[in-house]
Amino acid sequence: MNGAPKARRVAALMARVRGLLRTGAGAFPPRAGGVADAPANPADLRAERTLRGLAVLVLALIAAMLAFVFAKAWPSFAHNGLAWFAAGGNVDRQLTAIFNSPADPDRWVYEIRAWPLLYATALVTVGAVILALPLALLAAVFITEFAPRSLAAVLRAVVRLLAAVPSVVYGLLGILVLVPFVDHYLISDARKASVAGVVQLDGSSVLVATIVLTVMIAPIMIAITCDALAAVPRLWLEGALALGVNRWRVMRTVALRAVRPAIVAATVLAVGRALGEAIMLSMVSGSVAFAPNPLDGLTFFFEPARPLAATIVDNAEGLSVKPFAQTLYSFAAVLLVSTMALSFIGWRLRRSLALPGVGR
Repeated sequence: MNGAPKARRVAALMARVRGLLRTGAGAFPPRAGGVADAPANPADLRAERTLRGLAVLVLALIAAMLAFVFAKAWPSFAHNGLAWFAAGGNVDRQLTAIFNSPADPDRWVYEIRAWPLLYATALVTVGAVILALPLALLAAVFITEFAPRSLAAVLRAVVRLLAAVPSVVYGLLGILVLVPFVDHYLISDARKASVAGVVQLDGSSVLVATIVLTVMIAPIMIAITCDALAAVPRLWLEGALALGVNRWRVMRTVALRAVRPAIVAATVLAVGRALGEAIMLSMVSGSVAFAPNPLDGLTFFFEPARPLAATIVDNAEGLSVKPFAQTLYSFAAVLLVSTMALSFIGWRLRRSLALPGVGR
């Protein structure tokens, strides 16, 4: 007769344990007289109000920035509609026509077909992330688990230094080293002649832009992944090693699996920097509003392009012309929306991939 109440108590205890595993610390309510019941300190209340006010101020500034950019960009979107995102015509000529708009506001020119700029942005960003992600994971695993302690300390310092290097320095290295190398050794005269009627090949290209951007964003991903791997509970790794699993398999199946939210966060930050990179891409991508064609074969990698952020930098002197400035603001609005959508997707992925016992 006592079996049923005992079974119910065991089931309730198991349900509470499962809740603890799902939510981590805090699954059980605090005891009476614990920290939760302690009277609030006036200094803590003042600090809390101050921090809350600062958080609200930051959110208000972000909202004001978004409203300002979209208000400035709206005329360009309104005049073009969905055709703004389509292909058609030469973007550089369209920008020149907008810049030379008449003084009469009723005759301002807004026609723009921004597909080549959108395509170049996606092409360079996705290519750099595809190259940087495996390199960053392998480097982080080596630094965290396989490198000697002294070497690991040096590598961590070097990674952080590379992450802090200004983008213009990478741009200078790209235009002074990589661009001449590609022009002299990788692009033949026959290849240049094959597309001479469409675009000029001089070394500034999608290939160079992608390589330099990969070098720029990889240190960010390595640094974040290293910190996440160092936070993995050591008992998890030792338990797997005790079962006879080799170190590489432990890192691949246990450690990297546990830090998937951090890998997502690192990727989101890297993509955000890649989307907003302007100076370096303006220097090494060729700065031509051209959509490289994959049907061109190997020549595709040597064709120039110009992403949205680089277009804003290249045409910043035209901000005094109102319709031209509104067009540049429309480019900025697209970048803002892309970054916000990326951040939201990354937040959702981190929540879905988080494991109990590892910070989100």
